[in-house]
Amino acid sequence: MMNKKMNNEMLDYANWVPKKMLIAFLMLTLLFGGLTFLPVHIIVRVVFGILSVVFLLFFFYFYYSYHVFSVNGGAFQKTILNVVVDKLVWDGQGNTLDIGTGAGALAIGVAKKYPNAKVTGIDYWGKGWSYSQRMCEKNAAIEGVGERTNFQKASAASLPFDDGEFDAAVSNFVFHEVKDAKDKRDVIWEAFRVVRKGGAFSFQDLFLNKWFYGEIDDLLETIREWGVEEVHFTNTANLVEIPRLLRVPWMLGKIGIIYGKK
Repeated sequence: MMNKKMNNEMLDYANWVPKKMLIAFLMLTLLFGGLTFLPVHIIVRVVFGILSVVFLLFFFYFYYSYHVFSVNGGAFQKTILNVVVDKLVWDGQGNTLDIGTGAGALAIGVAKKYPNAKVTGIDYWGKGWSYSQRMCEKNAAIEGVGERTNFQKASAASLPFDDGEFDAAVSNFVFHEVKDAKDKRDVIWEAFRVVRKGGAFSFQDLFLNKWFYGEIDDLLETIREWGVEEVHFTNTANLVEIPRLLRVPWMLGKIGIIYGKK
């Protein structure tokens, strides 16, 4: 029991709400709040006050989100990841790819569910996030799947793998974040490219956001035109109870999962 508790304390899957974001909103709140005391025109001071309140509201909203995602606040981050693993209809034999692995949580989750599988996780690990390859490798070792996981730096827009190299692929909340792909559908196509014919896939992202993907029915039809044999879509809100304050477009309000067999 003690060893399990110690391992849980050593694990670090970070949080989808970066601490640096919380600090930035708090600093902006204090900055504009302080500027309201300057000896300037009252209208300018009012504007500074309004900005201070706005940034304070942002701080409280994202602090709430941070808490809900955290292990101590309900571990909703893990709940969302579990949906991706649950929708991966696969026999667990062979190699799978986690696109945008972050801190390795999804890749490790797949490796733990499928003890005969080998999992590769890729990520660009940009400076805007508190993730790293070393963090992934450490988490995998603690979870007991270090020998069956591999992590490497790569872009989801240009995967360094051959066509059909993997038996399965997963991804969570990544495709819309890929900055070196103007059309986010190209990122989805690249993900399918490295999955063998008949291989399984489970991708979760803001698929209901028309700005990124257009109409969902059109997106699914496009995927079928790529030669994908079986593709399904489910709104994540139909699978898990998403907290009300997270059901906003810029958070989890447009999230859904595309899964099936290539």
